[in-house]
Amino acid sequence: MDTAVILEVALNGTTTRERNPHVPRTPAEVAEQAVDVLDAGAAIVHHHNDEPMFTVDGVHAVEPYLAAWDPVVAAHPDALLYPTMAAGARDIPVTRRWAHVEELGRRGHMTLVDPGSVNVGLLDDGTCPDAAAPEPYQNSFADTEYMFARTAELGATPSISIFEPGFLRTTLTLHRHGRVPPGAIVKLYFADRLQFGLPPTPAALEAYLELLEPSGLPWSVAVLGGDVVASGLAELAVRRGGHLRVGLEDFDDGRGTAPSNRELLDGALGVLDRVGATPASPTAARDILGIRPHR
Repeated sequence: MDTAVILEVALNGTTTRERNPHVPRTPAEVAEQAVDVLDAGAAIVHHHNDEPMFTVDGVHAVEPYLAAWDPVVAAHPDALLYPTMAAGARDIPVTRRWAHVEELGRRGHMTLVDPGSVNVGLLDDGTCPDAAAPEPYQNSFADTEYMFARTAELGATPSISIFEPGFLRTTLTLHRHGRVPPGAIVKLYFADRLQFGLPPTPAALEAYLELLEPSGLPWSVAVLGGDVVASGLAELAVRRGGHLRVGLEDFDDGRGTAPSNRELLDGALGVLDRVGATPASPTAARDILGIRPHR
């Protein structure tokens, strides 16, 4: 293969220091690790700030993201960065839940669009951790339309999270009707220990690609609550023309192993080396996705 692959690192998510002492939690730690993985070959970095993901009012602050990202942009002006969105908030309008994403998009960063609703938290052993949302993470069709429309109005580009096949069908329908902004990348989230969506198997990937391929939208794979490299899904996706996401937000090998984000990125780089592909720089990733340089 002579292919440039976009590598994303999801730095932290809800992973605690007790679970993995390498996880970055403060803005300074996030900035340091973001620069490190971008230096090593990543093009996209995603992280959560230290506000709980499952908040009562659904509001996240902009300032911790800016504190983390300003040093990153200074070192890598074309780095692609995007935040998270609060889950578990009920009866909170999307204009509030998504306000921090909008402000970051206004400043030239990627937005986040989660085009659907899903139950999250149940594990394969039948337990549900206390950190999980007690009710579904929900985004209505109207919420989804709002996020896409505001992204387009801002001249930003969306990272589109696909937790379930219905999320992808919604996205593809809106894309056919011209309501998905240019530069979008579809993130196919498979789940291993977590019990939602599709498992990280070749058949599951092919099911998604059967839906996706007529659109021409670029896509990547991640395994939430698992290991995208060890599962074999990473290599299969690259050979099928996809991109990769790794990171401590997603990783769980079921054995309590505690790698660093850099070690997980090195595993993805090993996959690229094995198949003869190369990591796309942030500038090259923007070219692949059709995203203008950071303003």
